[in-house]
Amino acid sequence: MHLFFANALIAMKQVVMLYIIAGLGLAAERLRWFPESTARLCTKLLLYVVTPCVVVNSFVNMEYSAEALRGLGISFACGALLHGVGILISEPFFRGRKNAATESVLHFAAIYGNCGYMGLPLARAMVGDQGVFYVSVVILTFQICSFTHGAYVMSGGVMGRRAPEGEQGVKFQWKNLLLNAGVLSVAVGLPIFLLQIPVPALVDTPLASVASMNSPLAMLMFGAYMSRTRLRGLLRSKKLFLTMGMKLFALPAVVMSVLLLCGVRGALLNAMLIPAAAPPANNTVVFAARHGRDSGYAAQVVSLLSLISIVTMPLMIALGLSL
Repeated sequence: MHLFFANALIAMKQVVMLYIIAGLGLAAERLRWFPESTARLCTKLLLYVVTPCVVVNSFVNMEYSAEALRGLGISFACGALLHGVGILISEPFFRGRKNAATESVLHFAAIYGNCGYMGLPLARAMVGDQGVFYVSVVILTFQICSFTHGAYVMSGGVMGRRAPEGEQGVKFQWKNLLLNAGVLSVAVGLPIFLLQIPVPALVDTPLASVASMNSPLAMLMFGAYMSRTRLRGLLRSKKLFLTMGMKLFALPAVVMSVLLLCGVRGALLNAMLIPAAAPPANNTVVFAARHGRDSGYAAQVVSLLSLISIVTMPLMIALGLSL
Protein backbone atom coordinates (compact mmCIF):
# COMPACT_ATOMS: atom_id res chain seq x y z
CA MET A 1 0.00 0.00 0.00
CA HIS A 2 2.88 2.36 0.80
CA LEU A 3 4.36 1.69 -2.67
CA PHE A 4 1.00 2.46 -4.30
CA PHE A 5 0.68 5.87 -2.64
CA ALA A 6 4.32 6.70 -3.34
CA ASN A 7 3.82 5.95 -7.04
CA ALA A 8 0.52 7.84 -7.08
CA LEU A 9 2.28 10.89 -5.64
CA ILE A 10 5.01 10.73 -8.29
CA ALA A 11 2.46 10.41 -11.10
CA MET A 12 0.23 13.15 -9.68
CA LYS A 13 3.22 15.48 -9.44
CA GLN A 14 3.90 15.02 -13.16
CA VAL A 15 0.23 15.54 -14.07
CA VAL A 16 -0.07 18.64 -11.87
CA MET A 17 3.05 20.16 -13.47
CA LEU A 18 1.35 19.86 -16.86
CA TYR A 19 -1.80 21.49 -15.49
CA ILE A 20 0.19 24.39 -14.05
CA ILE A 21 1.17 25.17 -17.64
CA ALA A 22 -2.50 24.80 -18.63
CA GLY A 23 -3.35 27.29 -15.88
CA LEU A 24 -0.97 29.79 -17.46
CA GLY A 25 -2.77 29.26 -20.77
CA LEU A 26 -6.13 29.83 -19.08
CA ALA A 27 -4.87 33.06 -17.47
CA ALA A 28 -3.40 34.23 -20.78
CA GLU A 29 -6.76 33.61 -22.48
CA ARG A 30 -8.64 35.57 -19.82
CA LEU A 31 -6.17 38.46 -20.25
CA ARG A 32 -6.62 38.16 -24.05
CA TRP A 33 -2.91 37.53 -24.55
CA PHE A 34 -3.53 34.05 -25.93
CA PRO A 35 -7.22 33.83 -26.92
CA GLU A 36 -8.88 30.53 -27.81
CA SER A 37 -8.97 31.58 -31.47
CA THR A 38 -5.17 31.86 -31.46
CA ALA A 39 -4.87 28.52 -29.66
CA ARG A 40 -6.94 26.91 -32.42
CA LEU A 41 -4.62 28.40 -35.04
CA CYS A 42 -1.71 26.72 -33.22
CA THR A 43 -3.34 23.30 -33.66
CA LYS A 44 -1.79 22.68 -37.07
CA LEU A 45 1.63 23.77 -35.83
CA LEU A 46 1.39 21.26 -32.99
CA LEU A 47 -0.16 18.51 -35.09
CA TYR A 48 1.99 18.76 -38.22
CA VAL A 49 5.32 20.07 -36.89
CA VAL A 50 5.89 19.61 -33.17
CA THR A 51 4.33 16.18 -32.54
CA PRO A 52 6.04 14.55 -35.56
CA CYS A 53 9.37 15.89 -34.24
CA VAL A 54 8.62 14.27 -30.86
CA VAL A 55 7.91 10.91 -32.50
CA VAL A 56 10.95 10.98 -34.80
CA ASN A 57 13.17 12.16 -31.95
CA SER A 58 12.07 9.19 -29.80
CA PHE A 59 13.15 6.75 -32.54
CA VAL A 60 16.46 8.59 -33.00
CA ASN A 61 17.28 8.36 -29.28
CA MET A 62 16.25 4.71 -28.86
CA GLU A 63 19.13 2.24 -29.03
CA TYR A 64 18.47 -0.82 -31.17
CA SER A 65 18.25 -4.10 -29.29
CA ALA A 66 16.26 -7.32 -29.39
CA GLU A 67 14.34 -6.13 -26.32
CA ALA A 68 13.53 -2.78 -27.93
CA LEU A 69 12.40 -4.49 -31.14
CA ARG A 70 10.18 -6.84 -29.13
CA GLY A 71 8.78 -3.86 -27.23
CA LEU A 72 7.97 -2.13 -30.50
CA GLY A 73 5.89 -5.07 -31.71
CA ILE A 74 4.18 -5.51 -28.35
CA SER A 75 3.39 -1.80 -28.06
CA PHE A 76 1.73 -1.85 -31.48
CA ALA A 77 -0.37 -4.83 -30.35
CA CYS A 78 -1.14 -3.00 -27.10
CA GLY A 79 -2.24 0.09 -29.03
CA ALA A 80 -4.56 -2.04 -31.15
CA LEU A 81 -5.84 -3.70 -27.97
CA LEU A 82 -6.43 -0.32 -26.30
CA HIS A 83 -8.59 1.02 -29.10
CA GLY A 84 -10.26 -2.33 -29.78
CA VAL A 85 -11.35 -2.61 -26.15
CA GLY A 86 -12.61 0.98 -26.22
CA ILE A 87 -14.70 0.29 -29.30
CA LEU A 88 -16.16 -2.93 -27.88
CA ILE A 89 -17.16 -1.64 -24.46
CA SER A 90 -18.60 1.65 -25.74
CA GLU A 91 -20.57 0.38 -28.74
CA PRO A 92 -23.63 -0.96 -26.84
CA PHE A 93 -24.16 2.36 -25.07
CA PHE A 94 -24.04 4.75 -28.02
CA ARG A 95 -26.29 3.19 -30.65
CA GLY A 96 -29.11 5.72 -30.60
CA ARG A 97 -29.40 8.60 -33.06
CA LYS A 98 -31.10 10.95 -30.57
CA ASN A 99 -29.06 14.13 -29.95
CA ALA A 100 -26.50 12.95 -32.51
CA ALA A 101 -24.56 16.24 -32.35
CA THR A 102 -23.55 15.51 -28.75
CA GLU A 103 -23.83 11.69 -28.61
CA SER A 104 -21.24 11.31 -31.37
CA VAL A 105 -18.87 13.55 -29.41
CA LEU A 106 -19.33 11.49 -26.23
CA HIS A 107 -18.89 8.20 -28.10
CA PHE A 108 -15.63 9.40 -29.67
CA ALA A 109 -14.42 10.76 -26.32
CA ALA A 110 -15.08 7.43 -24.60
CA ILE A 111 -12.59 5.65 -26.90
CA TYR A 112 -9.86 7.98 -28.10
CA GLY A 113 -7.43 9.31 -25.49
CA ASN A 114 -4.85 12.06 -25.43
CA CYS A 115 -1.95 9.81 -26.48
CA GLY A 116 0.17 12.59 -27.93
CA TYR A 117 -0.21 15.92 -26.16
CA MET A 118 -0.51 14.41 -22.68
CA GLY A 119 0.74 10.84 -23.19
CA LEU A 120 4.13 11.72 -24.65
CA PRO A 121 5.28 14.20 -21.97
CA LEU A 122 4.03 11.91 -19.18
CA ALA A 123 5.76 8.92 -20.77
CA ARG A 124 9.01 10.89 -20.92
CA ALA A 125 8.68 11.96 -17.28
CA MET A 126 7.65 8.53 -15.92
CA VAL A 127 9.56 6.10 -18.16
CA GLY A 128 12.08 8.19 -20.15
CA ASP A 129 12.89 7.97 -23.88
CA GLN A 130 11.90 4.31 -23.84
CA GLY A 131 8.38 5.30 -22.77
CA VAL A 132 8.16 7.92 -25.52
CA PHE A 133 9.26 5.26 -28.02
CA TYR A 134 6.46 2.90 -26.95
CA VAL A 135 3.77 5.60 -26.79
CA SER A 136 4.81 6.82 -30.26
CA VAL A 137 3.79 3.43 -31.63
CA VAL A 138 0.44 3.70 -29.81
CA ILE A 139 -0.07 7.03 -31.60
CA LEU A 140 0.20 5.14 -34.89
CA THR A 141 -2.71 2.86 -33.88
CA PHE A 142 -4.60 5.95 -32.67
CA GLN A 143 -4.26 7.55 -36.09
CA ILE A 144 -5.38 4.41 -37.91
CA CYS A 145 -8.43 3.89 -35.68
CA SER A 146 -9.49 7.52 -35.31
CA PHE A 147 -9.34 8.27 -39.04
CA THR A 148 -11.49 5.19 -39.78
CA HIS A 149 -13.74 4.13 -36.90
CA GLY A 150 -13.48 7.56 -35.23
CA ALA A 151 -14.60 9.35 -38.38
CA TYR A 152 -17.48 6.88 -38.69
CA VAL A 153 -18.54 7.54 -35.08
CA MET A 154 -18.30 11.32 -35.33
CA SER A 155 -20.30 11.36 -38.56
CA GLY A 156 -23.10 9.47 -36.80
CA GLY A 157 -22.51 6.23 -38.69
CA VAL A 158 -23.25 7.81 -42.07
CA MET A 159 -19.76 7.72 -43.56
CA GLY A 160 -19.72 6.75 -47.21
CA ARG A 161 -23.44 7.25 -47.85
CA ARG A 162 -25.82 10.15 -47.98
CA ALA A 163 -26.47 11.63 -44.55
CA PRO A 164 -29.98 12.12 -43.18
CA GLU A 165 -31.32 15.66 -43.26
CA GLY A 166 -29.53 17.86 -40.75
CA GLU A 167 -26.48 15.62 -40.48
CA GLN A 168 -23.15 15.68 -42.26
CA GLY A 169 -21.73 12.48 -43.69
CA VAL A 170 -18.07 12.02 -44.60
CA LYS A 171 -16.81 9.63 -47.23
CA PHE A 172 -13.75 7.74 -46.07
CA GLN A 173 -10.58 8.50 -48.01
CA TRP A 174 -7.47 6.32 -47.81
CA LYS A 175 -5.22 9.36 -47.91
CA ASN A 176 -6.56 10.42 -44.51
CA LEU A 177 -5.42 7.08 -43.10
CA LEU A 178 -2.00 6.95 -44.74
CA LEU A 179 -1.05 10.61 -45.17
CA ASN A 180 -1.35 11.99 -41.66
CA ALA A 181 1.23 13.34 -39.25
CA GLY A 182 1.31 10.30 -36.95
CA VAL A 183 1.80 7.69 -39.66
CA LEU A 184 4.32 9.75 -41.64
CA SER A 185 6.43 10.55 -38.58
CA VAL A 186 6.61 6.86 -37.66
CA ALA A 187 7.45 6.08 -41.30
CA VAL A 188 10.43 8.44 -40.99
CA GLY A 189 11.55 7.40 -37.51
CA LEU A 190 11.12 3.63 -37.75
CA PRO A 191 13.76 3.05 -40.49
CA ILE A 192 16.19 5.25 -38.53
CA PHE A 193 15.72 2.97 -35.52
CA LEU A 194 15.72 -0.36 -37.39
CA LEU A 195 18.70 0.46 -39.61
CA GLN A 196 20.48 2.53 -36.94
CA ILE A 197 20.97 5.38 -39.39
CA PRO A 198 23.25 8.01 -37.79
CA VAL A 199 21.59 11.41 -37.47
CA PRO A 200 24.09 14.31 -37.48
CA ALA A 201 23.96 16.90 -34.71
CA LEU A 202 23.05 19.49 -37.34
CA VAL A 203 19.67 17.74 -37.66
CA ASP A 204 19.33 16.09 -34.25
CA THR A 205 19.72 19.29 -32.20
CA PRO A 206 16.95 21.34 -33.91
CA LEU A 207 14.77 18.21 -33.98
CA ALA A 208 15.10 17.84 -30.20
CA SER A 209 14.52 21.58 -29.69
CA VAL A 210 11.23 21.55 -31.59
CA ALA A 211 10.20 18.32 -29.85
CA SER A 212 10.69 19.99 -26.46
CA MET A 213 7.89 22.44 -27.38
CA ASN A 214 5.26 19.70 -27.30
CA SER A 215 4.28 19.78 -23.62
CA PRO A 216 4.24 23.55 -23.02
CA LEU A 217 2.51 24.43 -26.28
CA ALA A 218 -0.11 21.68 -25.99
CA MET A 219 -0.96 22.53 -22.39
CA LEU A 220 -1.07 26.28 -23.05
CA MET A 221 -3.58 25.56 -25.82
CA PHE A 222 -5.54 23.28 -23.54
CA GLY A 223 -5.69 25.98 -20.87
CA ALA A 224 -7.12 28.41 -23.41
CA TYR A 225 -9.83 25.86 -24.28
CA MET A 226 -10.61 25.28 -20.58
CA SER A 227 -11.40 28.94 -20.02
CA ARG A 228 -14.68 28.50 -21.92
CA THR A 229 -15.86 25.42 -20.02
CA ARG A 230 -19.27 25.71 -18.33
CA LEU A 231 -19.52 22.90 -15.80
CA ARG A 232 -23.12 23.42 -14.66
CA GLY A 233 -24.70 22.53 -18.00
CA LEU A 234 -22.31 19.64 -18.65
CA LEU A 235 -23.01 17.85 -15.38
CA ARG A 236 -26.68 17.41 -16.24
CA SER A 237 -25.86 14.82 -18.91
CA LYS A 238 -26.06 11.17 -17.81
CA LYS A 239 -24.19 10.08 -20.93
CA LEU A 240 -21.31 12.35 -19.92
CA PHE A 241 -20.87 10.34 -16.70
CA LEU A 242 -21.01 7.16 -18.78
CA THR A 243 -18.23 8.48 -21.02
CA MET A 244 -16.20 9.50 -17.97
CA GLY A 245 -16.56 6.07 -16.37
CA MET A 246 -15.57 4.27 -19.56
CA LYS A 247 -12.60 6.45 -20.51
CA LEU A 248 -11.07 7.16 -17.12
CA PHE A 249 -11.84 3.94 -15.25
CA ALA A 250 -13.15 0.98 -17.27
CA LEU A 251 -10.81 1.25 -20.29
CA PRO A 252 -7.51 1.50 -18.35
CA ALA A 253 -8.68 -1.22 -15.90
CA VAL A 254 -9.53 -3.68 -18.68
CA VAL A 255 -6.35 -2.94 -20.66
CA MET A 256 -4.19 -3.29 -17.54
CA SER A 257 -5.84 -6.62 -16.66
CA VAL A 258 -5.28 -8.03 -20.16
CA LEU A 259 -1.64 -6.88 -20.26
CA LEU A 260 -0.93 -8.40 -16.86
CA LEU A 261 -2.51 -11.69 -17.94
CA CYS A 262 -0.26 -11.61 -21.02
CA GLY A 263 2.82 -11.16 -18.84
CA VAL A 264 3.55 -7.53 -19.76
CA ARG A 265 5.45 -5.82 -16.93
CA GLY A 266 7.94 -3.04 -16.26
CA ALA A 267 8.52 -0.03 -18.51
CA LEU A 268 6.26 -1.35 -21.27
CA LEU A 269 3.29 -1.82 -18.92
CA ASN A 270 3.83 1.63 -17.40
CA ALA A 271 4.08 3.24 -20.83
CA MET A 272 0.91 1.54 -22.06
CA LEU A 273 -1.09 2.57 -19.01
CA ILE A 274 -0.46 6.25 -19.70
CA PRO A 275 -2.41 6.47 -23.01
CA ALA A 276 -4.99 4.00 -21.63
CA ALA A 277 -5.72 6.24 -18.64
CA ALA A 278 -5.42 9.54 -20.55
CA PRO A 279 -8.48 11.80 -20.86
CA PRO A 280 -10.22 12.29 -24.24
CA ALA A 281 -8.03 13.45 -27.10
CA ASN A 282 -7.92 17.07 -28.21
CA ASN A 283 -8.78 15.64 -31.63
CA THR A 284 -12.31 15.18 -30.29
CA VAL A 285 -12.76 18.90 -30.89
CA VAL A 286 -11.06 18.80 -34.31
CA PHE A 287 -13.16 15.85 -35.52
CA ALA A 288 -16.36 17.40 -34.15
CA ALA A 289 -15.75 20.58 -36.14
CA ARG A 290 -14.84 18.62 -39.25
CA HIS A 291 -17.94 16.44 -39.14
CA GLY A 292 -20.46 19.13 -38.33
CA ARG A 293 -20.90 18.27 -34.65
CA ASP A 294 -20.94 20.64 -31.68
CA SER A 295 -17.25 21.54 -31.35
CA GLY A 296 -17.92 23.86 -28.42
CA TYR A 297 -19.53 21.01 -26.52
CA ALA A 298 -16.60 18.76 -27.49
CA ALA A 299 -14.12 21.28 -26.06
CA GLN A 300 -16.07 21.39 -22.80
CA VAL A 301 -16.21 17.58 -22.51
CA VAL A 302 -12.46 17.28 -23.12
CA SER A 303 -11.74 20.06 -20.62
CA LEU A 304 -13.92 18.61 -17.84
CA LEU A 305 -12.67 15.02 -18.17
CA SER A 306 -9.09 16.27 -18.40
CA LEU A 307 -9.54 18.10 -15.09
CA ILE A 308 -10.91 14.94 -13.46
CA SER A 309 -7.97 12.97 -14.86
CA ILE A 310 -5.66 14.93 -12.54
CA VAL A 311 -6.83 12.41 -9.92
CA THR A 312 -7.71 9.33 -11.97
CA MET A 313 -4.55 9.11 -14.13
CA PRO A 314 -2.09 9.01 -11.22
CA LEU A 315 -4.20 6.35 -9.48
CA MET A 316 -4.26 4.09 -12.54
CA ILE A 317 -0.57 4.60 -13.30
CA ALA A 318 0.36 3.99 -9.66
CA LEU A 319 -1.65 0.79 -9.64
CA GLY A 320 0.29 -0.47 -12.65
CA LEU A 321 3.63 0.55 -11.11
CA SER A 322 2.77 -1.28 -7.90
CA LEU A 323 1.92 -4.61 -9.55
